[in-house]
Amino acid sequence: MKAFTKYKYGGPEVLQLEEVAKPVVKDNHILVKVMANSANPADWHILRGKPFIARFSFGLFKPKDTILGADFSGIIEEVGNGVTNFKVGDHVFGEMLGGGAFAEYACVTANVCAKMPEHADFPSMSGIPVAALTAYQALITHGKIKEGESILINGASGGVGHFTVQIAKAYGAKVTAVCSSRNIDFVKSIGADNVITYDQVNIHEHNDSYDVIIDTHGNLKHSDYTRMGKRGIMVGFTTIGHMFSVLLKKAFNKFPLTQFTAEANTQDLDILASLVKEGKIKVHLEKTFPHTQIPHAIAHIEKMRTRGKVVMVWKS
Repeated sequence: MKAFTKYKYGGPEVLQLEEVAKPVVKDNHILVKVMANSANPADWHILRGKPFIARFSFGLFKPKDTILGADFSGIIEEVGNGVTNFKVGDHVFGEMLGGGAFAEYACVTANVCAKMPEHADFPSMSGIPVAALTAYQALITHGKIKEGESILINGASGGVGHFTVQIAKAYGAKVTAVCSSRNIDFVKSIGADNVITYDQVNIHEHNDSYDVIIDTHGNLKHSDYTRMGKRGIMVGFTTIGHMFSVLLKKAFNKFPLTQFTAEANTQDLDILASLVKEGKIKVHLEKTFPHTQIPHAIAHIEKMRTRGKVVMVWKS
C-alpha cells in the first residue's frame, strides 16, 4: 500500500509517499481502507519533533513511528477477533493519535472509532476526531458547562475553535468568540452570540466576566483566566515556556484551571456523530487536498491561520 513516511524530524519536505506493507488486522482492531484524512497542528508538531520534550514519547533522535497522521474516515475491510460493534463494509471515522493514518489502509483499535452517520461524506467526517473531540471534552468532560452559562472561546475560528462554538451552542451556552476581524462573519454564522476581535481589542485587558474560559489558541495568561472567568480550560499553547508559566501559577492558585489532551473513545465519537446527524455541528472545510499533496496540507495548517479544517482525500 502507499503511505506517507518519515524517517527523520523536519518540515513537510521530509515526508515521502512510498510503498509499505499493508497492515495485518489484530485482535480488537479493525482494518480500514482510508478514504480521507484531516490535518491537525499535532501532525506538524510530531513531524518536527517540537516541542523537544515530545520526543521522549515519539522518539528522541528519530521518529519511532514512520507513518504520520491521526484523523481518518474510511470503510472497514476486515475486523479482528473480539470486535463486536463493527462489521466489514461499515463507514467509520476515528483517531490514531500515535500516527499511522496517512496511508491507504490503517489498522486501528476499535474503541477509538465510531460509525459515520448515514449520508455523511468521508472528507467532512475525517475532520471530526481530534478537533471535535478536543472541543467536546473541553466543554463537557472538563468544563462541565450548563445550559445558559456564558463561555469565552479564544481562537474560535480554527479547527478546535469552530467546533467549540457549535458544541457550546448545542448545549445551550451563550458564546463570546475571540477571533480576527476577517473571521467575524464566519464565527457568527456558526452560532457565536458576541465577537471580540483580537486585532482591535486587547484580550489581555478585557474585563467582562464569563462562567468558562476556553483557550484553543494558547496565548492566554493565568491572570486572564482568573480575571475573566469562574473556571478555565487550557487546550492549546503557543510555546512550551508559556504553558509551563501558566501551569506553574496554577499550582499555587486555587482557581479551577484544567489542561488536558483529548482521548478518543467510541462513546464520545458516537455523540459527535449524532450532533452531525442532527445538524447541530458542521465541519467547515477550508481546503481539500488530494492525498498526494499531504505535505502541502501540513504546510498550510502550520501557518496557523486556518478557518475550520483542512482535509486530504484518497483516491484509488
